[in-house]
This record gives sequence, structure tokens and C-alpha cells, in this order.
Amino acid sequence: MKTEIHLSNSDLPFIEITVYYNNQSLKLAHVLVDTGSSSTILKLDLVEEIGLTVELNDILGTISGVGGSEFVFFKTIDAIEVNGFRIQNFQVDIGTMNYGINIDGIIGMDFLLRAKGIIDLNDLILTCKQ
Repeated sequence: MKTEIHLSNSDLPFIEITVYYNNQSLKLAHVLVDTGSSSTILKLDLVEEIGLTVELNDILGTISGVGGSEFVFFKTIDAIEVNGFRIQNFQVDIGTMNYGINIDGIIGMDFLLRAKGIIDLNDLILTCKQ
């Protein structure tokens, strides 16, 4: 199966994703596709709505990037879906994501590698294969 996902026609490549966790789902409309991020990160303020909150047994970590460092916790979600393309049992980082831009999350290389992603910057299309 091959799925084409159209990236936003803006300065940065944004897509919409759906997160599935504990029989609930949540659409995140402003998620950055970032080949410079090793992991997929979701904004805590938004995903709390479906129960993605820190618990006593969660593993905590720190991520660093151009914008600095922040503490995150790791969760395995039931699935992450982009335009009908779904990856089951996917680990994500959850953090505050106060980066100074309107962003709901980041799709990182972990997702892109599992999706066998190909990014066509000329036509602004992310192709995922299973």
C-alpha cells in the first residue's frame, strides 16, 4: 500500500495526524514533518485530552534541538495515522513544546523510517509505503 500525503504550502512542511490511545482518538492539525528530529513528539497540552499524561512508571528523558532542551516522557500509543496510513504500537515523546511557533507535534525520523517515507519537496508530497 502506498499513501500520498500533501504537505502544507507554507514555509514549513505541516500535516494533520490522528493519534489513537486507550480507545480514544485525537486529530492534531499542525504537525511538522522534521527529518532533523530523531523522534516523534506530541504537545502535552493537547494530548492530555485522550489520557496521554505522565504516570509514575513512565520513563522520563531530555530532548535537545536548535530551540534548546526540554524534559519529555515516553508513551507507546495504539496507533498514529496520517491520511489513512497507520502505524500501530508507536512510541512517542510527550513534551510542552514551547518553541515560539504554533505547533501540535513533530513527525520525526522514527515515523519516516517505519513508513518508508519519501519526501518530494518539489510537489510537497510525503509518500508512505507498507
